[in-house]
Amino acid sequence: MLLTMSGFRSVMDQLRAVFLEEGFSADQVIEAIGQSGQADLSRNHTFGAHVALEGRDDGLATLIRLFVLQASVPSSLAASLLPLQALQRLELVDTDGRTVRARVDIRPFDDQTDGTDGWVVSDHAASVDGHLDRSLPDHVLGVSPASVSLAQITDRRLVGSALDLGTGSGIQAIHLARHAGQVVATDLSRRALDLASLTFALNDLKVELCQGSLYEPVDQRSFDLICSNPPYVIAPPTKQRLVYREGAFEGDGLMQAVITGAAQRLNSGGSLHVVGNWAHCSGQDWAQRLSSWMPAGCQGFFVERERLDVFEYIEIWLADAGLIGQPDYQEQYQRWLDYFAALRIEAVGLGWLTMVKTGRPTRSRSQSWPFPVAQPVADDLMAHIQAMNWSDWSDEQMLAAHWTLADNVSQELIAPIGVADPQAVILRRHDGLARAIEADAALAGVLGACDGELSLESILVAVAQLLDLPAAELTTQVLDQVRKLVADTWLTPGVTKIDGRTGVEAELADTV
Repeated sequence: MLLTMSGFRSVMDQLRAVFLEEGFSADQVIEAIGQSGQADLSRNHTFGAHVALEGRDDGLATLIRLFVLQASVPSSLAASLLPLQALQRLELVDTDGRTVRARVDIRPFDDQTDGTDGWVVSDHAASVDGHLDRSLPDHVLGVSPASVSLAQITDRRLVGSALDLGTGSGIQAIHLARHAGQVVATDLSRRALDLASLTFALNDLKVELCQGSLYEPVDQRSFDLICSNPPYVIAPPTKQRLVYREGAFEGDGLMQAVITGAAQRLNSGGSLHVVGNWAHCSGQDWAQRLSSWMPAGCQGFFVERERLDVFEYIEIWLADAGLIGQPDYQEQYQRWLDYFAALRIEAVGLGWLTMVKTGRPTRSRSQSWPFPVAQPVADDLMAHIQAMNWSDWSDEQMLAAHWTLADNVSQELIAPIGVADPQAVILRRHDGLARAIEADAALAGVLGACDGELSLESILVAVAQLLDLPAAELTTQVLDQVRKLVADTWLTPGVTKIDGRTGVEAELADTV
């Protein structure tokens, strides 16, 4: 096993030095293979990259061919560049004396949303350049769209401790190490922990690794932040499940277990961030179903980014397993259909959960949002948790508060050519979920004055005078709209006295 071999961290230090010297970084790899080569790789093909590297035998080209393109390279080139014998002892490369081939994928990455960069060690993709190989049960996935999404929705404020639940190749722990004093990474798979240990050593990070299912390895511990991209695929049980994507729970039970089990592992004020699937079952409201998963004392925001019918969902994951073209493809397809029918699953949602252990009354909100967002979206998702409580304030509290309109809001005036007065005013957010609303003159006037200086009640009186309307009528017209905008994080209250209490104090007193 990799973890029992002495000196592997020293070898990783040498390997990191080579990578730095040869420029084996995300930017330089993309520059070397071009945008077409990068796009081809995203489709699990290497032809575009090979064409771009044709005629090159420099160190960077050799590293790309060996660790990214799964290609053999001449032993002479590899030996002049890498600590070849040490890498063989760690079972990272094979050689027949004439050529060298990597047994793992080592891929540079650069996340512009939080400035994290480095390298990730994982297994090679099972199907490359048209080969229809089945994934091995203990396959360790590298950086994927789901792992990128999780990184973008995870709160990046400084915390004392963080847990990467189901670390896989270790990509989330690399991000966490930038803003957490202590990072623990768990996984059920021994191979995942072996490769994650190489990832951490290659990036010179100290991460505690624990083996086990869900929260078992950290049963007596708690954290300020937990993130998880669990094996969320809803699949029929099998003796040889793919552990990187499928759990041993029925339906979406694994997602539910991750959420319900988090409350005992979170410190007060701590947050949970999850990317995963949930089932849409016939006869059940999906939002109510997810709300039932929320632990006591926690508040959460589910965002559904995509919803697939059972046929498309099954086809995607059968292809992912390398089953297209296999003799048992139709048999496997029918097995999935029967499983979904037995559980009354008619569609599957893919999305995000942000949850905070607030100590307040348990509640959650679910929203379908398949539209483009502005990354990173974590701050806005966290803001939605607090905003749920503000939006429930009494009319008195809402009117007394000094509200501030969110930053990054632009105004678009819609009018036919040659007409002076706009027919509509569109306000558009350029951060977070990138919401947009259509506002009439009254609402636009109110929001334009929300700079924290005046109470909402004072603003309504002033706008009513400008529009020659009774203040009470304008209040009735606008207050419910403002309440919805508060829930959607457009407006944030300042410190405002309500019956001698600040707005936050009044909120807490009224919810106890």
